[in-house]
Amino acid sequence: MVKNILMGVALSTVIWSCSTSQKKDSVTNKKEIKMVTKSNKQKVKVVELLNSIENGDTKPVSYINPNKYTQHNLAVGDGLAGFGQVLSQLPKGSAKVEVIRVFEDGNYVFAHTKYNFFGPKAGFDVFKFEDGLIVEHWDNLQEIVDKTVSGRTQFDGTTDIIDLDKTKANKILVKNFVVDVLMGANPSKITDYISTETYLQHNPNVGDGLDGLGKALEELAKAGMPMKFTNNHKILGEGNFVLSISEGEFLKKHVSFYDLFRIENGKIVEHWDTIEEIPTKENRKNNNGKFNY
Repeated sequence: MVKNILMGVALSTVIWSCSTSQKKDSVTNKKEIKMVTKSNKQKVKVVELLNSIENGDTKPVSYINPNKYTQHNLAVGDGLAGFGQVLSQLPKGSAKVEVIRVFEDGNYVFAHTKYNFFGPKAGFDVFKFEDGLIVEHWDNLQEIVDKTVSGRTQFDGTTDIIDLDKTKANKILVKNFVVDVLMGANPSKITDYISTETYLQHNPNVGDGLDGLGKALEELAKAGMPMKFTNNHKILGEGNFVLSISEGEFLKKHVSFYDLFRIENGKIVEHWDTIEEIPTKENRKNNNGKFNY
């Protein structure tokens, strides 16, 4: 019943080429073997696990600690049994997975994925590893919108991970942006964080650039439904990509915000996100909390 476990990711072309491609040159082989680090193995496991929801491969189930698996998707029961029950309800052959991006930050692997999982959805998944096994899972899902203000999809844009030496600085940049701008500590500093020249937007309701962002926020405020960020729970990053996980209010609903930013030359230049309503306590299938990192 649990053969398809967990929601999907697959940047397999990138991961697979790093971990299994073979070269005739023995020196190259040594370099490639060295590339299969602990973190890269974690990425491969997540990719295979999330792909299994579509292809039915049973091997990736072994990547999960069966005695310690905490589920933070509040619509799913805890442990392997909870997710197995959800998967068993899927119409046969309906599930589709296309992983767009996958990253790692220490014991965490996080992915940006295009799903068909009880309908078309954009999603972010976060997995925590201990001793080589997955022990915890968080996610955030939003329905896919075909027509967007910017003309971009919720997934397109670069996937190249660069500037690994700037990971820490980029995480600090995003953390400060969330506090100063999104949470309102010092919103006038917005141009300290977002590029005034290039800001590519993948939120379906927001146009490109600072003007597009400002217009969208102004319209929400005029409608009496301002977007509010109240807590920032986690910042994860790898190189030029940083994921911010926050809590707040959108359209007068209690929501979780997952915002993925791309940083270039010390400024935010691209943004993807999902916004998901948090179910009330009486409608939750587990008591593990939406965040609790």
